[in-house]
Amino acid sequence: MAAALTLLVGCSSSPSPGRVATADAVPRAEAPTSRGNPDTYKVLGKRYRVRDSNAGFRQRGVASWYGTKFHGRPTSSGEPYDMYEMTAAHKSLRLPAYVRVTNLENGKSVIVRVNDRGPFVGNRVIDLSYAAAHKIDMTAKGTARVDIEVVGPGQRQAAQSGQIGRSEDDDGRGERNWGRDALPNARWGENVFVQIGAFSDAGNAHAVRSRLDRAGIAPVTTEAGHLTRVRVGPLASQNELDAVIDRLRRLGFYDAKMVVK
Repeated sequence: MAAALTLLVGCSSSPSPGRVATADAVPRAEAPTSRGNPDTYKVLGKRYRVRDSNAGFRQRGVASWYGTKFHGRPTSSGEPYDMYEMTAAHKSLRLPAYVRVTNLENGKSVIVRVNDRGPFVGNRVIDLSYAAAHKIDMTAKGTARVDIEVVGPGQRQAAQSGQIGRSEDDDGRGERNWGRDALPNARWGENVFVQIGAFSDAGNAHAVRSRLDRAGIAPVTTEAGHLTRVRVGPLASQNELDAVIDRLRRLGFYDAKMVVK
């Protein structure tokens, strides 16, 4: 895991302009690499365990990014790191993996291919390439609070089978993220919504709401502590829920999710 030791620092100096990728990584079925997936590995005296499966994985935490200092160096999977491609490093996901990373501060998201290990600094959960960090507008700040969700062939089994997952909302309260086929406690027309995002900057929430208004979608906003949530609903039926989520994803809101209030 010598390559992993190079990832102890997340952010690097800003790179000069280059062939920066703008399109998301395209998820495809890939066999796990033997080099990148030992059962466990050790960095700076701490042992980390690699997951047996990526299916259904979701996580929230702090993202950082790495750039010129590591460009061209080998990643943990053996591939050279290219800061201009949509890639990332993670401590426990099986490599390679595809994840959608959403910046919870502005609602922007990107799909990346995870092919490296790290970050090993503080409470950070993922290290993005320069290109990926640039796409979700976090290069200047260096870090951002993000939502990570594994995507791609065979990876969303848990969500599609109707199992119930629990995601931690930004204000620290648990909020259920129900699968489409599992709707206990849901009362159509009363408490079923699709949430587009929860924003710490009210200006970002207003921008998202304005975009939805222009697309003919009538959102509602709610204030909770330091967050402004943008939602659509209440929804009258399962068919309406599916239609709204599909419409939002065609507009680029890939992290839209059902919430039951």
